[in-house]
Amino acid sequence: MEALVDKKVHLTLVGLDGNAFSLLGAFAAAARRQGWTNEEIRQVREYAMSCDYDHLVATLDSYCVDEDAD
Repeated sequence: MEALVDKKVHLTLVGLDGNAFSLLGAFAAAARRQGWTNEEIRQVREYAMSCDYDHLVATLDSYCVDEDAD
């Protein structure tokens, strides 16, 4: 996958509600809190939703860094 945005969100996906809309919402909220622009969030969300559920999870995961990791 070609990077749409060269940033990472500090967010742990494991343990969140696995519903696609819940994951997208958690990602967007964390990204907003961490200074992402609406356009950056939109690009990642649209790419994540461009295929199936596994693609969505893999895409979001590629833009997340575990909150507990340093």
